[in-house]
Amino acid sequence: TQQQPAVTPTSPPPEPPPSSIVGKHSSPGQYDLTPPNALNQSVIVNPVKRAPKSGWRKFVHGMTGGYINPGDSARNARADELLQRIQTPLRGDYRIAVMSLKGGVGKTTTTVTLGGVFASLRGDRVIAIDANPDLGTLAQRVAAPGPSTIRDLLAATDTSRYPQVRSYTTQAKSRLEVIGSERDPAFSESFSEMDYRRAIDILQHHYNVILTDCGTGLMHSAMAGVLDLANTLILVSSPALDGAQSASATLDWLNLHGYEQLAANSVVVISGAHPGQATIDMDQLISHFRSRTRAVQVIPFDRHLSEGAVVDLDLISKNTMRAYKELAAIVAEDFDRWHRHSSGEQ
Repeated sequence: TQQQPAVTPTSPPPEPPPSSIVGKHSSPGQYDLTPPNALNQSVIVNPVKRAPKSGWRKFVHGMTGGYINPGDSARNARADELLQRIQTPLRGDYRIAVMSLKGGVGKTTTTVTLGGVFASLRGDRVIAIDANPDLGTLAQRVAAPGPSTIRDLLAATDTSRYPQVRSYTTQAKSRLEVIGSERDPAFSESFSEMDYRRAIDILQHHYNVILTDCGTGLMHSAMAGVLDLANTLILVSSPALDGAQSASATLDWLNLHGYEQLAANSVVVISGAHPGQATIDMDQLISHFRSRTRAVQVIPFDRHLSEGAVVDLDLISKNTMRAYKELAAIVAEDFDRWHRHSSGEQ
């Protein structure tokens, strides 16, 4: 028999480069879908200017039927940028603890006003809880308080739907909802860590932003739950030596008791709760807290807020309102990275 010639194996043909692969059955991962620089939006698109909102720019735009559009002013552009920061998208729920070791520095006022800014400028549901064991006044600063309290919410048999929870809250004109504390001192003192955790477990299914108005002490029963569940801490201080020392001591306590990350991610609010210029060195005060926390925001004195009555955002002065919006924007900067804190990542 004639011997067959040996067949030499050949290597498969080389794969064509990804840029040359075409056809509807090709894998999407083989395409380079990045547009060339020449077709980048910032290069090729001549964007339409927004219509001016006020002043002579709006007048000119209206008189010419929009033919002449000088664009918006720098001030309005800054206001739009601030609003975008406040409206940073939020995944899930975000919990803010507002606290101070010293009374009378504007802690409840900060809770109500900051919550009102979030509720009025975002599409989320926003709620504030009164966790003050000493007969807190949070509900009274929002509207005429209803009969329900946090104790009634915890006693409810079914809280699976929002309308059921809403029946226990009071709502401000800003859309901020509030659950007041128990008015009976005996029950108020017994509001425990477990009660607070149960309350958050109920509310996080229905609200995106949850603020807690804490008491003035660090050792009352609910505080361990407040600190464990908080994504950020707002530490309110007055522009005075005793208030600043109390705020600094709070940061020391947090660092010594396992809350270093919460302390580092906190925001210090220096609230001008009383009229008149502070006699201490504000630059030195701000510098001290800025070196220990994520940010510092100064809130100027406001006559309406100093009344201690129902807070109406429309009656707050422009400077104070702008400061609270800046505070909301600072807090919202953390909305897209809160999960790193809860998972323990650095």
